[in-house]
Amino acid sequence: MRTLLGCVRCCCCCFLLLLPPPLWLSLAAAKQLLRYRLAEEGPADIRIGNVASDLGIVTGSGEVTFSLESGSDYLKIDNMTGELSTTERRIDREKLPQCQMIFDENECFLDFEVSVIGPSQSWVDLFEGRVIILDINDNTPTFPSPVLTLTVEENRPVGTLYLLPTATDRDFGRNGIERYELLQEPGGDAGSKRRQEADAAARSSVFELQVADTVDGEKQPQLIVKGALDREQRDSYELSLRVRDGGEPARSSQAILRVLITDVNDNSPRFEKSVYEADLAENSSPGTPILQLRAADLDVGVNGQIEYVFGAATESVRRLLRLDETSGWLSVLHRIDREEVNQLRFTVMARDRGQPPKTDKATVVLNIRDENDNVPTIDIRKIGRIPLRDGVASVAEDVLVDTPVALVQVSDRDQGENGVVTCTVVGDVPFQLKPASEGEGEPQNKRKYFLHTSAPLDYEAVRDYHVVIVAVDSGSPSLSSNNSLLVRVGDTNDNPPAFGQAVLEVSFPENNVPGERVATVVATDADSGKNAEIAYSLEPSPLSAEALGGLFSIDPDSGDVLVQAVLDREQRDTYEFQVTARDKGVPALQGSTTVVVRVADRNDNEPRFMQDVFTFYVKENLQPNSPVGMVTVMDADKGRNAELSLSIQAGEQDGAAGIFSIENDTGTIYSTVSFDREQQTSYTFRVKAVDGGEPPRSATATVSLFVMDENDNAPTVTFPSNSSYTVLPPSSNLRTVVATVVATDTDAGLNADLNYSIVGGNPFRLFEIDPASGVVSLVGKLEPKHYGLHRLVVQVNDSGQPPQATTALLHVFVNESLSNATVVESQVARSLHTPLAQDIAGDPSYELSKQRLSIVIGVVAGIMTVILLILVVVMARYCRSKGKHGYEAGKKDHEDFFTPQQHDKAKKPKKDKKGKKGKQPLYSSIVTVEASKPNGQRYDSVNEKLSDSPSMGRYRSVNGGPGSPDLARHYKSSSPLPTVQLHPQSPTAGKKHQAVQELPPANTFVGAGDNISIGSDHCSEYSCQASGKYSKQPVGSLLHPFHALPPSSLS
Repeated sequence: MRTLLGCVRCCCCCFLLLLPPPLWLSLAAAKQLLRYRLAEEGPADIRIGNVASDLGIVTGSGEVTFSLESGSDYLKIDNMTGELSTTERRIDREKLPQCQMIFDENECFLDFEVSVIGPSQSWVDLFEGRVIILDINDNTPTFPSPVLTLTVEENRPVGTLYLLPTATDRDFGRNGIERYELLQEPGGDAGSKRRQEADAAARSSVFELQVADTVDGEKQPQLIVKGALDREQRDSYELSLRVRDGGEPARSSQAILRVLITDVNDNSPRFEKSVYEADLAENSSPGTPILQLRAADLDVGVNGQIEYVFGAATESVRRLLRLDETSGWLSVLHRIDREEVNQLRFTVMARDRGQPPKTDKATVVLNIRDENDNVPTIDIRKIGRIPLRDGVASVAEDVLVDTPVALVQVSDRDQGENGVVTCTVVGDVPFQLKPASEGEGEPQNKRKYFLHTSAPLDYEAVRDYHVVIVAVDSGSPSLSSNNSLLVRVGDTNDNPPAFGQAVLEVSFPENNVPGERVATVVATDADSGKNAEIAYSLEPSPLSAEALGGLFSIDPDSGDVLVQAVLDREQRDTYEFQVTARDKGVPALQGSTTVVVRVADRNDNEPRFMQDVFTFYVKENLQPNSPVGMVTVMDADKGRNAELSLSIQAGEQDGAAGIFSIENDTGTIYSTVSFDREQQTSYTFRVKAVDGGEPPRSATATVSLFVMDENDNAPTVTFPSNSSYTVLPPSSNLRTVVATVVATDTDAGLNADLNYSIVGGNPFRLFEIDPASGVVSLVGKLEPKHYGLHRLVVQVNDSGQPPQATTALLHVFVNESLSNATVVESQVARSLHTPLAQDIAGDPSYELSKQRLSIVIGVVAGIMTVILLILVVVMARYCRSKGKHGYEAGKKDHEDFFTPQQHDKAKKPKKDKKGKKGKQPLYSSIVTVEASKPNGQRYDSVNEKLSDSPSMGRYRSVNGGPGSPDLARHYKSSSPLPTVQLHPQSPTAGKKHQAVQELPPANTFVGAGDNISIGSDHCSEYSCQASGKYSKQPVGSLLHPFHALPPSSLS
């Protein structure tokens, strides 16, 4: 039989070879569909079959080639021999998407497409093939749970049969489940070997395993009761259930079967039908009811109550559907896509609530009805030798009309009319679709088309075509989609190079440099790539009888025409030659143009300045737009080549071009600004002369401009500032440096030569200043009247013509120390508002205070003398009456408040040999209050804190003689504001007052009451004049900061 078939096949092949290739290919395509078988899990490069041999095609000449158009994920084909084999990607039948819901091994397959390509792709035929994937035993059967529980009622008769859960195996046929086995019990209740041996005989006589074949071809394990069951004696059994498949080698697994003995439940539930079948529209919303399963149980009570549960159901069934345990209603849990699952087949168990429960099983077949919910998909792939990558197909412009350039596959996942697709090309493009095959067995929802050229392609006209393909299905409403392909037209050499003009005239100056570019000729080619690459060459002009003799050359790539010698217009003024442009296509095409070179006169001479460097001097503060100098320049050329243009170029100073301007006709330089030597002493820039030749020639000269100084800046005092002051101790020696006045002048020379002088504020001639260095020195001896603030008015003069001067203030505070800077700063502040004609030097009320104090001392001495005489008389009388131990006349009471301290009038302040008074202590004029301490002691120190005790204090002068000024009186008389107030704890009116002067806490002074001070409002000239400027301070504030204070009051 095989021999006969081989002979028939050979005869058919010979007959096909006698026919033209397109005809025998069509016959082969119509005769058979390529079908092969392949076992899963095979290695790479497994031979599947020979397409050429199966199609009856003779290979080896190389004219017919093969190309795998689809299925290349797992398959590959030899382009020359047509040998079909596997790739490196492993084929797992159970993981292929198209095999997930297949229960018949013959239905799992891989589809592929092979194109047979004629010589130069003059014709292309497409064949479909199918590789059926054969199952191997690569999956182990498994139970749904490692522990299976079965409830068996007691007193069941021998031979009672119980259905056991079935195992599942992803393999099929003989590799599927072959048998079940019941093994010995895996353990015991307490692990006792003695009990295990005793139970072995009992177990073998109680249960037996039986396997039945179902109508579906499955094996159903059943447990049969072989002996009497007594729950009161034993309520459970644990057995091992093993399942094996029929593969080679066999695979097996086992689970624990736990049998629970319960009370009797006589009747099992019974479904109305053994098979329930229903249709469900895909994409049904969750909660949509599908069907209701009904079962009945003849028992009553708990044994008759039925609950519905899934039996043998896959995970997808449990995920997509919901089964109500009470009512048996089956409804949608999640939306179901028919394109993923087209049928659901599972079992439902009805179980009563008896002990043990009885069950019944029904099969549910749910067919998913298609809805038009998928748009058509368009897949554009390469065909033959025309490359297609990333949506771009490259097609040569010289291809014939009706050449296939791509394979278009249109598919729709829907079924029926919803999957019938119509496909077309939209837009005005030279392409059209033609069916790839006209077979009647082609599915309606999956069609293939060739994209053919419908008109000639021209690269120079249109280089890219955007081909849009639209697919529309036949559903209601219809759905559509589109995909696009960019067809890039490839160039062929069909256009010669072309110049922009037939004759190119060029003007070129004489006296050129050899190798200089004369002109650039450019030719264009409408082609691309190598076909548009142009090479240039020179040839003698047919209209010119003279040869070039190598005078000109041309760059073959850029088209630059170069002159190789120096041209002389006086010898020859015109040259003519021809330029040829050839492309690099096959065959090469060329074009030409004529070049005429006319030699032009050239500017041979450059401008020349009379000097290389021009130097000018100008005074500062010159008015803007004034002339500052003149330059001279000449050019030996004539005509336009001798027309000069002058301009200022930036030099060392970048802004010189904006500061100066030059007159083009005369060469006069003007300044646009007024010069300031203190900002810039000199300017250096360049003057450029450019002639009018082509190309222009130029020359430059350097101009140096020096700015001469004028005395236009006054000196500036940098130290000291007018608001500062210097403390000078009264014990300072002569020639002590008090301060140094520092001043600067931005001018130069004599204009910056400074002289210092004191022009005011030095009435006692205590200070002098060095005219050259500005050092202020003490030249007079300091006396008490000099204590206090001195304001020196210092004038700084330069030596310019006319001279400039600046006045500054130098404040010197004469005192031993500085304990209250606030008072001094207030005096300095007042000094700044005092006219300079008024001197501020020491204590202005020193002499007046001394005169007042002398008068007060005289009056007090007279009063004390009278009181003393009265006391002497009184005490003398008292002593006579008291006797020897009585009151001693003339003895002063230590605590007598009204007794002033006696001063010897004869002990006046001594004068030195020069008739000057002796120096008084620094604190000689401070008047304070001495309060009684609680223990009767007295405050003997000026620095001791005054007590807050309301006890009466005493007034005394500290370290002061008769000549000490009364500071309290001075404050009262000279201050425009109240200077004395009652102490918060002073005694009531009628007693002696205790007054405290309001000053800062670090400089608090106290004064006597009205009975001691002289009621005169006399004040010094300086203090009275100044008091009117500072009368706006609030009442109760500090003493006016600029009233003349005794120097000792500030220490």
